[in-house]
Order: sequence, then structure tokens, then C-alpha cells
Amino acid sequence: MLRTDIRLEWFVSFLSVIDTGSFSAAAEVVHRSQPRVSMHVAALEREAGVPLFDRNRRPVALTDAGAVLADHARVILRQLADTEAAMAVHRGAARGVVTLGSYPSASVAFVPQLLERMARTRPAIKVVLVERSTLELDGALASGEIDMCLRPMTPPPGPSVEYRPLWREDLIVVHRPDHPLAALPEPLPVTTVAGYPLITIGRLGSPTAMGFEMYRAFRERGFEPNAVQATNQPQTLISLVRSGLGIGVTNFLAVDTADARGVVARTLDVPCGRRVAVHWSGTTPLTPAARTLLREIEGSDVPRGTRRLAPEPTLPAQQG
Repeated sequence: MLRTDIRLEWFVSFLSVIDTGSFSAAAEVVHRSQPRVSMHVAALEREAGVPLFDRNRRPVALTDAGAVLADHARVILRQLADTEAAMAVHRGAARGVVTLGSYPSASVAFVPQLLERMARTRPAIKVVLVERSTLELDGALASGEIDMCLRPMTPPPGPSVEYRPLWREDLIVVHRPDHPLAALPEPLPVTTVAGYPLITIGRLGSPTAMGFEMYRAFRERGFEPNAVQATNQPQTLISLVRSGLGIGVTNFLAVDTADARGVVARTLDVPCGRRVAVHWSGTTPLTPAARTLLREIEGSDVPRGTRRLAPEPTLPAQQG
């Protein structure tokens, strides 16, 4: 039977195996050896009195009892994090180091004001910025390199990642002033833009990158984007467009934060755009300092030219 002296780290190892799909991957995420993770899961199975995984399947799969315990384990760890946050208030101001991941355009348009305000109002908390591309942020979050990250909500991140929505921004077409698109009124129709070679954000040919907003917007209208180049740097995208290699399709902040001289930026006629949220791991409780930063991010003004998204319940990101 499950006793009150059960060790919480068993739950952490158990949930990490679920979220990563294997004992070896879970060991990397929780920074323990694989035998240690296996020992934690075995100890939890002894306490529960039932198998939690079907080890005859690859990847390992939960038993019915394991699925029930997983739901309760997530609640227990989340309640522990909430309790720690409540106690931190009585210990005084939170302190420590928080590592914040971000992608380039958010790093320019949102992060500097956030860091300045934190330094001024929360001097006991040091925020360390780690800048990565969207897909690289997922790996950094899973490995524990970062505590939380500013990231577009698509493509969806890995399992058990929680989020709070922040802002929405338009998709923008970037072209030279002498391009035929210059003769058309704004917003530019997807039906016309789809006929030209495109330069996009992401990694050309990556299956995961196909989930980016631009690809989804075109496919929802029945078009397959003719992407000829891709980059994670907004300034590179604009330079490629300026050189006549194609037209760019990217998010508003990517253009607004770059030197766009020599090109024209126009709104694309799609309703979806880019949605951005702050994300963090749902299997590792946030420290009081990280929770303080999270509250500061939620209360910050959204970047100029974007629209604030309505709050949603805290859910795993793949359900959003």
C-alpha cells in the first residue's frame, strides 16, 4: 500500500519515464543514472502493489493502474510546488537564479524590459537569458538547461509542458519594393503569395518545422508552400529577401525588431497568426524565484503591435 513516507523523487522518475518513453531518456532528463531511475520505479511498484508499466512493449507502456497513479502523481507534485510558493511568501522575498529561454524576436521585443524590471524590483533574483531557436528550446527545457521559456505555441512542445498564453501577432509577408506583390492592396491573399518562392523561419525540410504557423496557414487554404530557404534569424530572412532570393513569410515581431530597410512588410490574409506563451516543465516544481519570474512575465505589457491573449487554465501544452 502507498504509505505517507513515500519518496517524492520516485514520482519524479516515474513521470519522467512516461514523458520521455524510456528509462534511459528519463535518466538524462532527471540527471540520475538509469539504474537509479529503474530502482525508483520498482520501489513505487512495490509500494503500490501492482505493476505500473508493461515492460513487454517497446516503448514501455503504462498499465491501467499506472495511468491512474500518474494522474495523482502530477497533482501531488503540482500541489507541492504551490505549497512551496505559499511558504516563500513567509520566508521573505524569493531569491536565486532563474534561467529563461527565448527565441530571437521575443528576446528583442519583450525580454530587455522584463530583465530591467526584475533587476530593479527583484534584485535578489538573477535571470539568465538563454537564446535558442523554437525547436532547440524544447530540448533545453526537457534537459533542465532552462527553467522556463518564451516560445510560440506551435509546433506543440514535448509532453508534460505547461504554459500560460501571452500574445498574438500577425503573419507578415516581406518583399522588395519592385516585386509584383507591391501592386496589391493589404492584406495580401495566400492564393497569390503561394505562387512565389518563399523564405521562412525554421529549418528547411524538417518534419517538425512543418508545424510552424506559416505552413499551417497555407495548408489550411489548400496550398503547399514553395519554401526555398529557411533561417532562425529575422535579419537573415530580410537580407535574403533584399537579395531577391524570394519573398519572406514570418511573424510580426521578427520584422519589427530587424532592420527592414530595402524591403516592404505587408500583412498576410490569414486569421491564425502566431500565438506565444511562457512554457515550463510540468514534472519539475518551479522554485520560488522561478514562480516570481512567471508572475512577472504574466503581468508584463505585451510587445508593441501584438495583442494580449486571454488567460487559459494551466494545461499540458499538447492539449492547447
